[in-house]
Amino acid sequence: MENPVDIGTKELRSRLSEVLDRVARGERVRIVRRGRPAAELRPIAQRARGLPDLSAFRAGIKVKGKATSRLVIEERRKTRG
Repeated sequence: MENPVDIGTKELRSRLSEVLDRVARGERVRIVRRGRPAAELRPIAQRARGLPDLSAFRAGIKVKGKATSRLVIEERRKTRG
């Protein structure tokens, strides 16, 4: 990873949106207060997608009989009158 870009607190306040855009693009930015490093902004590591794509799996499922939602509706109608 390349060295971070230094930016003072005053400049950070006036250009925060631009600095955050740079960080989002992968740059690291070190915030300097009174000539000393105070903090560092870095991009968040991208996580793998949480759940796999199940569309092919769902397409392969064969449902026999009535749909569960249809059965529930019918049972509700029977109990209500």
